[in-house]
Amino acid sequence: MVPDEGNQSSVTTFTLLGFSEYPQLQAPLFLLFLAIYTITMLGNWCIIVVVRVNPKLHTPMYFFLSHLSFLDFCYSNVFTPKLLETLVVEDRTISFRGCMAQFFFGCGFVITEMFMLAVMAYDRFVAVCNPLLYTVAMSHKLCALLVTGTYICGGLCSLTLTYSLLELSYCGPNIINHFGCEYSAILSLACSDPSFSQMACLVISIFSEACSLLVILASYVFIVVTILKLPSTGGLRKAFSTCASHLTAITIFHGTVLLLYCVPNSNSSWLLVKVATVFFTVVIPMLNPLIYSLRNKEVKETVRSLITSRLHCPSI
Repeated sequence: MVPDEGNQSSVTTFTLLGFSEYPQLQAPLFLLFLAIYTITMLGNWCIIVVVRVNPKLHTPMYFFLSHLSFLDFCYSNVFTPKLLETLVVEDRTISFRGCMAQFFFGCGFVITEMFMLAVMAYDRFVAVCNPLLYTVAMSHKLCALLVTGTYICGGLCSLTLTYSLLELSYCGPNIINHFGCEYSAILSLACSDPSFSQMACLVISIFSEACSLLVILASYVFIVVTILKLPSTGGLRKAFSTCASHLTAITIFHGTVLLLYCVPNSNSSWLLVKVATVFFTVVIPMLNPLIYSLRNKEVKETVRSLITSRLHCPSI
């Protein structure tokens, strides 16, 4: 009887190439990514704290925003520390289990954020199209259920993909041409039939992307129709301002996801995959708090009051 290929992996560690093919850029990239990582941590943590301390921000929109910041905070911590490590140390190895754990959490946070953006689009739809019933329609119970559903969907999808990768055998080489355990980079090292894993990835990718985009597009179609019916320019401006930040975040997030889907798996495209993944894993988590804070009067006022109170009461 032939043993199952799935658990016959002889590889116990992987070596991450990162950006080692550009040694002259290692130090500048480290400083750049470290600065972005610091801003990301401070920015997302600041959003979470601001929403928590300001009673005016205890609304469904900011409830979802705080969870979006939490996802960005966690997602950045999955990949960025290892990216920084690969830029300053010669030993770029990662254990097999560590690699699969990094993929599981990274994939889970990405898919969860994808659904969270769809939930936020639905929230904006209710706020613009049914403003008088907004607090009733978006009850605390419904908001909690929506957020819980996004985490469950993200976790289940990530668990399925991780399981499909664990079922493959990896017998060498063990060099990952990436700075992290990205799906296509791991799959390229498999020495058993990857058909099941590829099918699982295709189904989950289409399901998550299609569901998220359909909810977003449907929500904004109704929002646009409602906005066009508004009689005054003041109402038009107010309705647009409530959606502008979310639309910006959606465009950046899904635009990068679709770019990664469209990149062919070839040696010449690995640099593009790395750059797109850097933007996706390092830059986007930094941009979201900046997008929402810079365009949001309540957030800016709360931050200003917190800074002022700290200056007047430094001992607290």
